[in-house]
Amino acid sequence: VEVVESGGGSVQAGGSLTLSCKVSGTIFEDNALGWYRRAPGKQREMVAHIGRYGSTDYADSVKGRGIISRDNAKNTMYLQMTTLKPEDTAVYYCKVEEEFTNGEKFDYWGQGTQVTVSS
Repeated sequence: VEVVESGGGSVQAGGSLTLSCKVSGTIFEDNALGWYRRAPGKQREMVAHIGRYGSTDYADSVKGRGIISRDNAKNTMYLQMTTLKPEDTAVYYCKVEEEFTNGEKFDYWGQGTQVTVSS
């Protein structure tokens, strides 16, 4: 399974970014997906999650500013972030949650994409 994030960059506070996560090597529509981030000196935290059927969940810190979505035809997940703040600065990671027929689960991670928000 290959997981590749893109779309990160440097932006000023108040700006917007859309991150993409392209997945291959798995049946994309069968997997739940998530965006996580790790800020300097902090632990990795969940930003947003989307289930197989489109249910979503967000960290309190991004509610109202982030939208997670998926395009099963393109094997791609997105995270639209608006009103970015300096505290959103982090490496953003995509997680693919694969569940096997025997009930076992395995997570696949991308290499991450850097988002830097300047004040």
